[in-house]
Amino acid sequence: MSSSTEPPAGLPVRMPRPRQSGRHRRPEPVSAPEGAPALVLAVPGSPSAAGRGLAEEIVSIARSELPGLQALIAFVESKEEEEFPSLADILGGPAEDGEEPAGPPPVVVPLLASPDSAYLDTVKAIVRDSGVKAGVTDALGPHPLLAEAVHVRLSEAGLARADRARLFTVATAADGIVLGTVGGQEAVQAAGITGMLLSARLAVPVLAAALDEDGSVAQTAQRLREAGSQQLALAPCLIGPELPEGLLAIGAEAAGCPAAEPLGAYPAVGRLVLSAYMAEVGISPQSPSQGAPVR
Repeated sequence: MSSSTEPPAGLPVRMPRPRQSGRHRRPEPVSAPEGAPALVLAVPGSPSAAGRGLAEEIVSIARSELPGLQALIAFVESKEEEEFPSLADILGGPAEDGEEPAGPPPVVVPLLASPDSAYLDTVKAIVRDSGVKAGVTDALGPHPLLAEAVHVRLSEAGLARADRARLFTVATAADGIVLGTVGGQEAVQAAGITGMLLSARLAVPVLAAALDEDGSVAQTAQRLREAGSQQLALAPCLIGPELPEGLLAIGAEAAGCPAAEPLGAYPAVGRLVLSAYMAEVGISPQSPSQGAPVR
């Protein structure tokens, strides 16, 4: 008896899909070019196991988006423990006379949601003193992805609806948001731009305030109440390590309202870190790994 290779009559036959072309074709995945500089994630705040763990999660997100990426974690503040390498240690010193440096200079990405001039000046001074011609990127924000991340943290705390299109309400949803940051007025102005993006998502007023300036949070909360908001929430536009311990609780007490958690290792943070690195190096998100320009 011979077996037939034809499928039984009447059954559908699975056919291979034609290869997509033109504008509907999926872009080729991007990977790190050979010899690309390392990404050094500069973590603010006092070195800690929690800060290191958060940084490792963010680096993992970046690596998943750009296979082959060499990424290192460094703390800006020094601590005499091997598990908390400082930025100065990671960069090292200039090569000895006659020696070629091992690979291109790295790219330092400060783990900051909003600009902090004092912190960025410290990072740049460490790079300058090292003698390594490493690039230093700006802070990650303002950016729509940060507004998305703040929205998610608010919804997780029950202070905002997860999706405006959903047909249910949250009884504890805030009708006014104090967007907290640290780093002076430059950081407040940048957070204010992210706040406008957040306000468009939530359809409620959002005002930025400095958690590290006396009276800023209380005054901002009062402005929102005078404008008609009755149920406020404090949302930190901060990743976490740059936030001094206890400062968020102090801000929530000053505003007289509950607070959401910092952004932490939300996936958008990892993508923004990678985006800052790729812009500095010159890797296009649409370009293939071969032939991508490396600075």
